[in-house]
Amino acid sequence: MAETDSGETGDVLCLFDVDGTLTEARQKISQPMDEFMQRLRKKVKVGVVSGSDVGKVKEQLGEEVFSKADYVFAENGLVAYKAGKLLAVQNIQNHIGEEILQNLINYSLNYMAKIKLPRKRGTFIEFRNGMLNISPIGRSCSQEERIEFFELDKKEKIRERFVADLQREFAGKGLTFSIGGQISFDVFPDGWDKRYCLGILEKDNLKTIHFFGDKTSPGGNDYEIYIDARTIGHSVTCPGDTRRICDELFFNSSASTQS
Repeated sequence: MAETDSGETGDVLCLFDVDGTLTEARQKISQPMDEFMQRLRKKVKVGVVSGSDVGKVKEQLGEEVFSKADYVFAENGLVAYKAGKLLAVQNIQNHIGEEILQNLINYSLNYMAKIKLPRKRGTFIEFRNGMLNISPIGRSCSQEERIEFFELDKKEKIRERFVADLQREFAGKGLTFSIGGQISFDVFPDGWDKRYCLGILEKDNLKTIHFFGDKTSPGGNDYEIYIDARTIGHSVTCPGDTRRICDELFFNSSASTQS
């Protein structure tokens, strides 16, 4: 963990993953964590980068997220906002073409039809601007069902085996498969991982970018940006861990574990 001079506030950015970093998985940010982020923003610039779409980011961080963060990068930055203003939008279908896109969707649906789980719900493939989000249990599952699947997935590697199969089937097609959260994984064109937002940030000449994420191991959707030379990466385990590290870096104190 690098030491940071709290005096260089104007050109330092703290960039946060959402699930497992600022919030518990798919939950709303707690009031103490929200208030801490606003205190932090008085010290440094604050941004969020999520694989989720804008709607889900607002669900978790609040409708006012655009006024509470200097940067909001949804879908890894493929939908990018600065100071509340939309900068750019990319879309996957124009980039990879309809044939590969349909082959991927059809193959994935066929694969999931053969998976036997304790429960299956709805929305197995969510079509976003810059990616597909694929969930073997279905994104409409309840919080209890989400946790049940996550525990099963840790034992049986359901998503890991699914991704390995897709990597073999679609080798050479320019696609990246990235596991994140508890119930799904993302599929997007090569280079459209969370590092995509760093290219947008380059023009702002920031001196330091601290990135905080919980899925920082190889195969996790925070891995690439975490190890990128343009960031100082911090691997966290929960919102309380994020707060503790930020407190040590920018307030020279120990944070409470409340998140």
